[in-house]
Amino acid sequence: MVLSAAALLREYGAGGTSVDKVLAHSGAPRGSVYHHFPGGRAQLIDEAVAHAGDFVAGLIDAAAQADDPVAAVDAFFALWREQLMGSDFRAGCPIVAVAVEADDEAPGPARSAAAVFGRWQQALATLFVRHGLSEERGRRLGAFVIAAAEGAVVMCRAERSTAPLDAAAAEIHELLAHALRQKESSCPRSTVRTTSSSSTSETERTASTPTGSPPSTPR
Repeated sequence: MVLSAAALLREYGAGGTSVDKVLAHSGAPRGSVYHHFPGGRAQLIDEAVAHAGDFVAGLIDAAAQADDPVAAVDAFFALWREQLMGSDFRAGCPIVAVAVEADDEAPGPARSAAAVFGRWQQALATLFVRHGLSEERGRRLGAFVIAAAEGAVVMCRAERSTAPLDAAAAEIHELLAHALRQKESSCPRSTVRTTSSSSTSETERTASTPTGSPPSTPR
């Protein structure tokens, strides 16, 4: 039922995901709903959001094992592209579906959505920091990647095209690759070597000057 609820959220949003639709989609008996989900529809949606969040977080973590942050982000965008193409642009992100239909009377699912977004951002930020970016830059980039991907998915569904997602993926690929290259090129060791080399050259030049002779004046 949780899987069915997550699938329905992707296509119909929170408002269109009823207990009856979940039962029809999953084939589960009606009595099982209140046995496993005493909180009713709100609890079912809450757990569907958590499940979807765990699934995507697991994919991010798996991509991060390759120790290539650019490849991990590329894989994140590729996941959404596959979801869109496989559903003929009917299925979006279930987390967004819940977040945009937040209900003050049942805030649980909205809180779960916020927690999921935070978990995804943190997974990416941790990867970026591990590769030399500052914690602040890592957090900003993590949030930017998630925001760009989710916004692009919404646009893709409206336009029935992967163009917005492909554009976002390409720009973020270049941005992240550039940020990592800049970090590598700013390594302070080069300064130490240059200073050491200059000192050595000066010592050798002074030592080569004959005793009693003034050093040559640079022109």
